[in-house]
Amino acid sequence: MSSDARLTAWVRGRVQGVGFRWWVRSRALELGLRGAATNLADGRVEVVAEGRRERCERLLELLRGGETPGQVDSVIERWGNSGGSYTDFLER
Repeated sequence: MSSDARLTAWVRGRVQGVGFRWWVRSRALELGLRGAATNLADGRVEVVAEGRRERCERLLELLRGGETPGQVDSVIERWGNSGGSYTDFLER
């Protein structure tokens, strides 16, 4: 039995203005996740994903996998319980 989780990941690198949030949204929707990818003022992108934990883990692998648009230098992650506040996956 799989439980729902919330992944929050802060992605640092050349990840703004390169199609990164669109790419994250596409991968998240393929995995059946809800959440958002948001540009932050310091140049990072914050990714919040909710859904089955193994699917969130797969998204995290993809974020770190080297085939993203732009260039990912580092990903910091935090795990929590799914809040159920998202119904889709948004780019912000």
